[in-house]
Amino acid sequence: MHDEPEFGSQPFPRAPLIAAGSLIAVTLIGVAVARYTGFDPRVSPPAPAVQSRSLAFIDRPDGSLGVVDVDQHTEVAALPPGNEGFLRATLRSLYRERKRQGIPADAPYRLVAHADGHVTLEDPSTGRLFDLGSFGPSNLAVFARLLPPANSER
Repeated sequence: MHDEPEFGSQPFPRAPLIAAGSLIAVTLIGVAVARYTGFDPRVSPPAPAVQSRSLAFIDRPDGSLGVVDVDQHTEVAALPPGNEGFLRATLRSLYRERKRQGIPADAPYRLVAHADGHVTLEDPSTGRLFDLGSFGPSNLAVFARLLPPANSER
């Protein structure tokens, strides 16, 4: 007995091959366009701001960190040396980028509370943005307490 394939000498149907090839081509083109344009479906636009404050962080000779409201010209907080490790690490990360781009260290940051409950720290000088809630509630609270009181929106 002779073993023949089930299709015998019939060629594979062309329509499914063309459909599969077209699907692969459309997928690759879609991915290329998405990467080229910077589209990222995981990132949604931020909710509207309900509170914000422009802050400058000043290193002092004793190791403490002064937090100044740039618009009001008032000190919001004085953080003693060795405290608020998350805040300091976040600022160091942003400062490295500023230093690389030649931006002064004392340029203000923007701390924003959004309508959906997110709090972000933006560096308008470099365009970097941190969603502080993604670091956990205790780290978020460190920055949230620097926002203006709820009755004094800006």
